[in-house]
Amino acid sequence: MKLIPPWLQRPFERALSPLASGLITTGIHPNTLTTLGFIVVVLSAVAFGVGFVRVGGFFLLLSGAFDVLDGKVARGGGMMSRFGAFYDSTLDRVGDGAIFGGIGLYFMTGGLSDELAVWGVASAMLALSTALIVSYTRARAEGLDLECKVGLAQRAERIVGLGVPCLFFGAGPSGLMLLGIVSVLGALSALTVVQRINHVYRLTRAEVSEKPAPQAVHALVDMEERQNT
Repeated sequence: MKLIPPWLQRPFERALSPLASGLITTGIHPNTLTTLGFIVVVLSAVAFGVGFVRVGGFFLLLSGAFDVLDGKVARGGGMMSRFGAFYDSTLDRVGDGAIFGGIGLYFMTGGLSDELAVWGVASAMLALSTALIVSYTRARAEGLDLECKVGLAQRAERIVGLGVPCLFFGAGPSGLMLLGIVSVLGALSALTVVQRINHVYRLTRAEVSEKPAPQAVHALVDMEERQNT
């Protein structure tokens, strides 16, 4: 289950299809779009950090469009690559850090009252850490050849859930709306981590009753060592 169901995502993706086709025709590389999207995310983070919350929301939503476009161009133009997937995922994580770091800075420098500033910074840190763990759970599961795309609060939900209200309403009265959004996103991301752990457990519990062969044990140990380097 997702907060943004596929039937709601599809019209947005269809609207971007003509633009993606035009970009393929021009020969633009999807990694270029990924880089441009990352620059837009940084602009969003800076806008949040200096208190231009509506501008931050606009740039965040624009970065989501780049997020869709680079994938459509890569697939439609036959330019999918392992490096492209790695590059896109890495910049997404850096972008998450920048966004919630900018929001935390806003909370700390007057966006909230002194009494709520500590809670605001803690909420931004929680939202950031859980967002990174959500991404890690999927990457770790896929490293074990398991599909793991479940969960309420994935990247699209974070972008839309933060970007839309900020674009139209800013931070809200005394910054309370933005504080509420960040707190809810942190809680939903934590719930998503639990959902993914449960999902992987259900996929793998049949293996628990079977004693792995020595070769399988060594393979798992080697994989764990590679993941930790």
